[in-house]
Amino acid sequence: MKRHLVIFARAPQTGRVKRRLGREIGMRDAARFYRRLLDDQIRRMTCDPRWTVWLFVTPDTALRDSAWRLVPVSRRKPQRPGDLGRRMKRPFLTLPAGPVVLVGSDIPAMRTHHIARAFALLGGHDLVFGPARDGGFWLVGARRGRPLPRSLFDGVRWSTPTALADTLAGLPRHVTTALADTLDDVDDAEALRRLSP
Repeated sequence: MKRHLVIFARAPQTGRVKRRLGREIGMRDAARFYRRLLDDQIRRMTCDPRWTVWLFVTPDTALRDSAWRLVPVSRRKPQRPGDLGRRMKRPFLTLPAGPVVLVGSDIPAMRTHHIARAFALLGGHDLVFGPARDGGFWLVGARRGRPLPRSLFDGVRWSTPTALADTLAGLPRHVTTALADTLDDVDDAEALRRLSP
């Protein structure tokens, strides 16, 4: 069965991406950083034949942005309206059959072996999450052997230290979960400094 890797991405427009980082290093530099990171991530992930890469982008009008040039137009989808949980559920409900792993677009340490491990964990679990040290998560995956839990992402306090705990607490007891590797995104200048030796 085909595996699907979804990259959740925002068009790399100055002032619309990495705003918290931009307040510290300048909006143009933050957008430039995000664009490089996104390009690198798309290039790395599309080269791996173990999965098909899909881009779910925002704003919805940005489907033809040059940032996505490595992914065929047919595999670019709009995120559509709704809160983050509703938008994240959409790929799991609409993509062709097979397991789905969804990742953010700003995870500098993410490599193909992290994605392969997440898919492997789905062999024995309904859902997999990639925790972040800040209490959130950078990855969510579903085996999709049975319907997605209706309560998935309900009541999650996004962008807080409880985002992953809220997500797990809202799942029915019969849903099996596993944790993948812990990785972090870059939200501020301190996190950016940690990237440089």
